[in-house]
Amino acid sequence: MAERENRRDRRDRDETPEFADRLVAINRVSKTVKGGKRFGFAALVVVGDQKGRVGFGKGKAKEVPEAIRKATEQAKRQMIRVQLREGRTLHHDIEGRHGAGRVVMRQAPEGTGIIAGGPMRAVFEMLGVKDVVSKSLGSQNPYNMIRATIDGLKQEQSPRSVAQRRGKKVADILRSKDEAPVEAAEA
Repeated sequence: MAERENRRDRRDRDETPEFADRLVAINRVSKTVKGGKRFGFAALVVVGDQKGRVGFGKGKAKEVPEAIRKATEQAKRQMIRVQLREGRTLHHDIEGRHGAGRVVMRQAPEGTGIIAGGPMRAVFEMLGVKDVVSKSLGSQNPYNMIRATIDGLKQEQSPRSVAQRRGKKVADILRSKDEAPVEAAEA
């Protein structure tokens, strides 16, 4: 019996890699009822393994720790995988949108660091991006900024996936991208 439980514990540890989480925002929310107001808390959390997976979640509860726990659980269920270039930056420039929120994310040379504001910075840190330049345009609402960032990251494509879809080799895709400006300069 004990051996079976040990196996189950070991399997659970192997299947669930260690995730880091970042609390982005906590709001106090209220509900008006017959006797007055009932207060609760809403938490926004970003979770990632810092190796190319990230997710966000929101949770509401009467107490702050419970709201954070709910948000973390939701974030783990909604994780996406993003292919990173050299494990440190994006493959190409991306624009993400959600509602009035619009974000622009650009790849950056090594040593640049994360140039991003508040909620976007949390997403990049949890994703494992080390070099990126980004700008938030429009909404400053953290929920919409994170959703716009995730929307943009879902659009990212690695040269390998593009080559596979087109039935070409990765070298052909990268070569055609590098040669395009040279041909334009000669013309």
